[in-house]
Amino acid sequence: MKDLRGLYDAIVTGDAAAAREISERALAADLDPLALVDEQMTPAMAEVGRRFEAGQYFVPELLLSARAMKGALELVRPLLAARGAEPVGRVAIGTVEGDLHDIGKNLVSSMLEGGGFEVVDLGVNVKPERFVEAVAEKNVNVICLSALLTTTMLAMRRTVQALEDAGLRQRVKVLVGGAPVTAKFAREIGADGSGENAVEAVAAARSALGLASV
Repeated sequence: MKDLRGLYDAIVTGDAAAAREISERALAADLDPLALVDEQMTPAMAEVGRRFEAGQYFVPELLLSARAMKGALELVRPLLAARGAEPVGRVAIGTVEGDLHDIGKNLVSSMLEGGGFEVVDLGVNVKPERFVEAVAEKNVNVICLSALLTTTMLAMRRTVQALEDAGLRQRVKVLVGGAPVTAKFAREIGADGSGENAVEAVAAARSALGLASV
């Protein structure tokens, strides 16, 4: 399709309607769904991340681009699953116990999906045991813990300890993030990495799994 590049542009500019329409036409024309992800969606979200880091985009632009990508991905994901295509990694994400904030978590989730990860969103106020269950039952290899309140940061430590107690810590990488979270705190609680924003979270997830940056 000569206008396939429009999918990249639609995601970068946050045009959800155009992203979905172009994806529908591409799939109707029997284009490879994996190519849509690898050649259009993932590079588009990488460009969005670059613009954010350069100070050209801000959180509203990130949210618009993530929404556009998510709408297109909803059409593609069932086709990928049907043919057995593997994601680059499986992530369980949630806002930790005692914390009900979800904007940052949702943005990270969308950015991860745009980066080729399969995401299991556990929601907010997630107890350590639910993260443990996600590792044991859903075969995730990365856990992302989010907190906005300093009073709930200790739930991150408890989650890492719960994984240790269940004998699952070596099976999963643990990443932490949120406004009050620092790299020093991440090291203190035994996490594998941290990120100050959604763009850094994707880079941290890829790095934790030994994947090259996009």
